[in-house]
Amino acid sequence: MRTLFTIALFTLCFNNLPVKAQAINEKSKHLDSLFNAYYEEGLRLSPLFATLYGDNRYNDQLPAEFTDSYNSTNKNYYSRYLSALSKIKRQNLSETDRLSYDILLWEIKIKLEGLSLKSNRMPFNQFESVPLVLGQAGSGSFVQPFKTVTDYNNWIKRVTGFAAWTDSAIIYFRTGIAEGIVLPKVLVEKMITQMNSFVVADPTKSVFYGPITNLPGTFSEIEKQQLTHAYIKMINEQLVPTYKKLGNFLQTEYLPKSRASSGLAAIPGGDDLYKYNLRLITTTNISAEEIYTTGLAEIARITGEMEKLRLASGFEGDLKAFRKSLSTDPKYFPYKTPEEVLAAYKAIQHKIEPNLHTIFLKKPKTPFEVRQTEAFRAATASAQYIPGLADGSRPGIFYIPIIDATKSPLAAETLFAHEAIPGHHYQTMLQYENMDLPPFRRNKKVIAFSEGWGLYSESLGKDIGLYKDVYQQMRNLSAELHRAVRLVVDPGIHQKGWTREQAIQYMVEHGNGNERGATAEVERYMAIPGQAVAYKVGEMKLLELRKKYEKQLGANFNIAEFHDQILKDGAIPLDILDAKMEAWAKKKRK
Repeated sequence: MRTLFTIALFTLCFNNLPVKAQAINEKSKHLDSLFNAYYEEGLRLSPLFATLYGDNRYNDQLPAEFTDSYNSTNKNYYSRYLSALSKIKRQNLSETDRLSYDILLWEIKIKLEGLSLKSNRMPFNQFESVPLVLGQAGSGSFVQPFKTVTDYNNWIKRVTGFAAWTDSAIIYFRTGIAEGIVLPKVLVEKMITQMNSFVVADPTKSVFYGPITNLPGTFSEIEKQQLTHAYIKMINEQLVPTYKKLGNFLQTEYLPKSRASSGLAAIPGGDDLYKYNLRLITTTNISAEEIYTTGLAEIARITGEMEKLRLASGFEGDLKAFRKSLSTDPKYFPYKTPEEVLAAYKAIQHKIEPNLHTIFLKKPKTPFEVRQTEAFRAATASAQYIPGLADGSRPGIFYIPIIDATKSPLAAETLFAHEAIPGHHYQTMLQYENMDLPPFRRNKKVIAFSEGWGLYSESLGKDIGLYKDVYQQMRNLSAELHRAVRLVVDPGIHQKGWTREQAIQYMVEHGNGNERGATAEVERYMAIPGQAVAYKVGEMKLLELRKKYEKQLGANFNIAEFHDQILKDGAIPLDILDAKMEAWAKKKRK
């Protein structure tokens, strides 16, 4: 939590910003004040974001962050800071401050551009959803703290805002219906199931009862009784009715008006929205057509590598049969219980840890854990990493969805390298722990960078003792192929007019052959257009930079130092990363 001094500093900076902007100069302290004010105001505008990053001042708030009035507030926010930046002479700044300046300028401009679009007519979907985030947070096992009586009361207050949030969401869904900007029908069906899963007759069976099940022993008996009563009342009178209202609206009113089409091109302004999403997510100006053709080339290359591996293994069937054997042979499904699955992933961690120092100069101080994904979201969730807190009070968590342990394949080393170590845990926590970064950069997420790093980390597996057998080597190539297929399917859906069924069939034929998995993936791309292409775009940029500087620097190239340079400034837009790494290489060449 921020100190009162920090809050007072923010208030001073915020209240006087228009005046200070006129007098701001290149001195770091003035620039730091601007960066801090920008970040602090951003936290106040986005309370859930603040909670995620361990700032608990706004844990009792839940604004509707999709309304036109909220967008108007955001427009004012970004415009003021853009004006402040315009008064700074970039050429007079230090190298570090120039990087912060460039990142903030890029962020403000792209955010302002997005406010002119109408994506808020679709307030949530089956993949990005405040109702689902609330389920995670309210379970007591996610980011919302439940350590003090104040924490428990903050959650009650936050839930009080959920009814108003829901009313606003329904209004904007209805506006979308009137304007022809609606979600695909198959996604809405998933959302209905999700909302209904929170409707329970017995409050003690609700996911939101979790904090009561785990009441701290330090609470008095009176406090425990009062909170138990309050939480039962909250579940019965607020949460269950609100989720039921959302589910009923989606079922009876929205579903009949939802669309049969799959891509953004089918809705008014969809083309512009997709182009914007690509710029926002890839942090480059790469076009949908370039992404598509790159994907085709990568699919051909990776398939060729798979064929070489098949031949080397002595397998007598074709590549399709080879891949099928690896995904169906009972010996690759050895688990009986969820605990066995989790233990297998923990074993990967123990295997690689002795080798990490050879390719990294630093490692995160933040603890790390492997956990099973909560039951209420496991059916629609992928394996994922949730960042910890830099003060160590919350570990970085690698979540594994396990619906039926007997159907969970052998633990994938490439998945662990990407989602956990040295992937997201290293990149994210080294960033969070770097107190030399301005706050707006320390807690910044850049999908192309972070997911690009995750995919790049898969390529480091051989350096840290992984991929010793054919199964793990093929899982690694399959994961890379999967990301390449995304480069074709995502623009196929949103630019070329592919149907959901076409996209699924393409993924089945060129991906892992699993129709159920392909269906979940395609529906994810339908929900968050452009996001899936960021992985491969980011990875290819990192591989390009590594190859470039290995060649240019020769004996002066050190892989651990290269990784340190990539990670030390946190997640940054790829176009800005290019310039940063060239400045580093220039110094090395001297």
